[in-house]
Amino acid sequence: MHVDHGLHPDSARWGGECRRLARRLGVPIRVVRVEVRAAPGASLEEAARTARYRALGAGLKRGEVLLTAHNQDDQLETVLLQLFRGCGLAGLAAMPADAPFGASRLLRPLLGFTRAQLAEWVEAEGLPVVLDASNADERFDRNYLRHRVLPAVRERWSGVAAAVARTARHAAEGQQLLESLARADVERASDGAGLSAKSLRALPLARRRNALRWWIARSGRTLPDARRLDQIAVALLEARPDAHPHVTWGDARIERHAERLSIEPAAAPAARSTPGLEVAWDPSREPRCELPPGCGALELHRDAHGPLDLDALEALGPALTVRWRRGGERLRVRSGEGRRALKSLLQEARVPPDERARLPLVFCDDTLVAAGDLWLDARVRAGAGARRRARLTWKKAPHPRR
Repeated sequence: MHVDHGLHPDSARWGGECRRLARRLGVPIRVVRVEVRAAPGASLEEAARTARYRALGAGLKRGEVLLTAHNQDDQLETVLLQLFRGCGLAGLAAMPADAPFGASRLLRPLLGFTRAQLAEWVEAEGLPVVLDASNADERFDRNYLRHRVLPAVRERWSGVAAAVARTARHAAEGQQLLESLARADVERASDGAGLSAKSLRALPLARRRNALRWWIARSGRTLPDARRLDQIAVALLEARPDAHPHVTWGDARIERHAERLSIEPAAAPAARSTPGLEVAWDPSREPRCELPPGCGALELHRDAHGPLDLDALEALGPALTVRWRRGGERLRVRSGEGRRALKSLLQEARVPPDERARLPLVFCDDTLVAAGDLWLDARVRAGAGARRRARLTWKKAPHPRR
């Protein structure tokens, strides 16, 4: 499989050369063109790599593995680049010979050979060579390292590639131990899909960071930078229980509600804001009430075992209004008890702050009768003698993303 990044005028010609080589070898080939877009200030190399591996992953069939020709010199360059970026052990471990790749595996069988050894073999076999001119462009970090820095390094330390490869293997072993420790710490701190803030605070800071990195990576989100990881490991965990702190980066957001941490997709700011409008609703005519974007829908259906007394609801007034939190809302959850602040109920139930902002509140005139499908006011809750019962359901919209 050949990936054409479209970043060079000759890229289409290189694809043609690959097709001719495939015919000579008698193997099938796919040439895939990708579009590479780097955000302002981001690395074009990294954007190209991301697009390339996305295309390679999409091209794998069930039971197939991806083989790449990374060699010992590539490993040396990768370790040094990671070191210059201030990476941890995972970065120094660089490229493993065998790694998960989506639902398949990525294998690098040539990591034990130098670039010179492979070039010698290619020449001996009489294989055609296609040179990518962009590999000489020293504006790219890897090329600058390859052409300007490493020749001087090798002049002094001839065995540097093999030595750094050993360092990468040692780092990989150390990373495996850290991951085993993180897995154990996360299992002890687990609170459903979230983590217990109290359990995390009991860990030394280094283990706390290690556990958080592993938990975030397991969720499939990109890892935060060192500054944001410290915000999560220290400031977020030490904040007041009622502060509801959060840290957002890239495609993810970690929130703390009471003593529980949760990780969610980062939502667009507009979707997080409380809708500044009201929605009129007559369930007798339309059992489903469509809510503003990002807030889903409310449905009211007859249910012989439902908790809502329709007669009691209609006695309060025929018209319902759906609103969103403005502060100070209260309702009586149980007969004979006082009215409770909605804020307190949400905190006790550990409803994430983002969900609170989208929670639809059902009013009859100015009386709060339901908070989504979480609580009903005692005045409309069905008792043993209720003749007509119903169930209110909040159909949440998919969590908005950036």
